Amino acid sequence: MRIRSIAILVGLLVALLLAAAGGVYAYDSSRSDVIAKGVRVSGVDVGEMKPDQARATLERTLLEPLRKPVTVRYKDRRFRLTASQARVAIDLDGSVESALARSREGDMFTRTKRNLRGGRLAVEVPVEVNYSKAAVTRLVKRVSDKLDKPARDADVSFAGGQIERKRSSTGRAVRTAALRRNVNAALLSLDGPRSVRVRTRTVRPKVSTDEVADRYPAVLMVDRGSFKLTLYKELKLAKTYGIAVGQVGLDTPAGEYKIQNKAIDPAWSVPDSDWAGDLAGQVIPGGTPENPLKARWLGVYNGVGIHGTADEESIGSNASHGCIRMRVAEVKELYDEVPVGAPIYIA
Repeated sequence: MRIRSIAILVGLLVALLLAAAGGVYAYDSSRSDVIAKGVRVSGVDVGEMKPDQARATLERTLLEPLRKPVTVRYKDRRFRLTASQARVAIDLDGSVESALARSREGDMFTRTKRNLRGGRLAVEVPVEVNYSKAAVTRLVKRVSDKLDKPARDADVSFAGGQIERKRSSTGRAVRTAALRRNVNAALLSLDGPRSVRVRTRTVRPKVSTDEVADRYPAVLMVDRGSFKLTLYKELKLAKTYGIAVGQVGLDTPAGEYKIQNKAIDPAWSVPDSDWAGDLAGQVIPGGTPENPLKARWLGVYNGVGIHGTADEESIGSNASHGCIRMRVAEVKELYDEVPVGAPIYIA
């Protein structure tokens, strides 16, 4: 009798255990599509939600902010990148599936015990946001194309027989790497600003206004009409000299040139021209009475140059065969001030 009682008791116990296990299984199965408490997707609490509810919540909380355009601003200029242009997309289904899978980790007894006691999981599921990096690159290029401004080097123009200084100016360049990085961050931001400020750097000219004068230690300006030659030192007026220039038909050539060569007491290679008479084609040594190139020579162009003259009475007239004549003392003075390569403008 006693053995029979024990057998009945064991049977009842087994039946209770099976019933309990069945109950646990039924309860756990009923929550197979419910996300556990404490599960968050990119900071959004989706606990106790079914997949459709979680997806709707995530779409409202995560996707809606990401659909707002990113605005790039520089002073009063604005550039926009819409979500459509950037092809912003979130894998909401994948995030919900991951949240549900994390909720079902462990066995049914562990899950049931946690749920009945109101326990929570400390689970953070990241959301995958995709966008077009090429669209960001196009935006950055559009911004830099509009805002970049090249620096301008200082320069000098001799047009019209006047020295005209062109002042230097700084330029501007968009910091494209920083802009690209900040636009990327704004596209992924769920609660941060959707506005990005353009940062720029100053582009310095290679030649500043102060430096350009150093490039012109000497400049010569010749005014044939007033028979004047003016020397500029570092673009500042230094001295003006009286000169003689070419006769009609043997005109001193107009234009912009450079001093090609220099010589002291230069030899004269007589042109093979009718006006040279018996001297045509000869080379007359420097310093001789027959040589009209007195004291100094500064070659300009095609046999034309600046030289001293014994006929100082001719200064202030059209008297030479194309050269620029100066008084001997003055050509010596000028010679020491003007290097080879110095510009000369003849008007």
